[in-house]
Amino acid sequence: MSHLTGIAEIVLWVADPAASLRFYRDLLGLALISPPTLGNRFLKVGEGRSGIPQMIVLVPKGADRLDQAAGGQLHHLAFELPPEAFDAQLADLVAAGYAPRDGRHPVLEGRTMYVDDPDGNEVEFICT
Repeated sequence: MSHLTGIAEIVLWVADPAASLRFYRDLLGLALISPPTLGNRFLKVGEGRSGIPQMIVLVPKGADRLDQAAGGQLHHLAFELPPEAFDAQLADLVAAGYAPRDGRHPVLEGRTMYVDDPDGNEVEFICT
């Protein structure tokens, strides 16, 4: 039996922190919850459980990592959407210049779409 109650953070290396903030904060609407003096950017995805919010953390690549290929550090990450918000999110992505890719979840019934963030990480949006 697991004692775990959820995922608290997904931490991503980012080459261009400003571009990543524009994607996750401005386009997707995630709230920036870290102080401006902190180099890493913590963005709140959801309430989570046990008083710990669900977060995406953007960590600027140091000079020693900038020459590494974009993306590829993880397979993908996924955000849950309510069904009534799926089309609006699709329209927002298209308006921002992204070309969402259709997909089908291998286990869950519902709608899915995918885009790559500014660092090449695949981002899935799913609703059931």
